[in-house]
Amino acid sequence: MTTATATTQPLDQPVYRPLRKKRLPAGRPREWYVSHNRRLKAMRLAIALLDAGVYQPSSAGNARIRTMADRLDIHPPSDTTCRMVRALIRYGR
Repeated sequence: MTTATATTQPLDQPVYRPLRKKRLPAGRPREWYVSHNRRLKAMRLAIALLDAGVYQPSSAGNARIRTMADRLDIHPPSDTTCRMVRALIRYGR
């Protein structure tokens, strides 16, 4: 009978590797690119806020979202992007 040795990964380092960025498709209207990048920014901020323990949209005010963007070295989001972040937190429940 053999015993398997368990290997553990340190919890403070990610186990995954980020995907390589691809170029966006050419030929779309400018509004499409703006909304696409806005959705990506909102998702990054929503994930960071959820990881930080913000689970209620009511506790994610514009100031808190912009503070998180500053911590992540992301350009401060607009009011529209902040609303999208709160919507993502709301619908992720």
